[in-house]
Amino acid sequence: MVLLLANALPIAGVLLLGWTVFPLVLLYWLENVVVGGFNVARLLLAQPREPAYWAGKLFLIPFFVVHFGMFTYVHGVLVVALFGPKGTAPFDLLGTVPPAIRANHLGWAVVSLVVSHGLSFYWNYLGNGEYQRASLNALMIQPYSRVMVLHLTVLFGGWIVMAVGSPLPALVLLAVIKTAADLRSHTAERRKFATAAFS
Repeated sequence: MVLLLANALPIAGVLLLGWTVFPLVLLYWLENVVVGGFNVARLLLAQPREPAYWAGKLFLIPFFVVHFGMFTYVHGVLVVALFGPKGTAPFDLLGTVPPAIRANHLGWAVVSLVVSHGLSFYWNYLGNGEYQRASLNALMIQPYSRVMVLHLTVLFGGWIVMAVGSPLPALVLLAVIKTAADLRSHTAERRKFATAAFS
């Protein structure tokens, strides 16, 4: 329910704030950053009573931060280069993204994504005890399988929307497709942890 509400906010941005394809796609890229941050927390808290896991975390957490960080950076460069305003420096994400967030009033939407993923982390990972049966290797690859679908959906969908002139129905359709992909990934993630509990 929280996931659906968080994904409904971009539709509100399109309908009420007049978002074009760039702020919409930028917001979806920012969600990758949020997903990566919470995955670091998942890795850190996985099976805390297992000494061998702590040894593995010393290597895997920095590796994930660098590898996923580069992966996300390249995607961000593509988002800015393909959809950003002319004259924007795509490789300078730190100089480009914060002003774009302010200019397009994305702050409240970013906060909603943090809250959505934070509640999922609290309820599912901690509250339902997923952290007690989490595998470090599974956690390492989990964001990639989730984000890859979203990357392709957002990049190709955004390109098509831009090619036809960013009409309102196309922007709403892109948000709906992304929501469906996100919901499917979330359901598969929960099913995987449920299977691990009985294995």
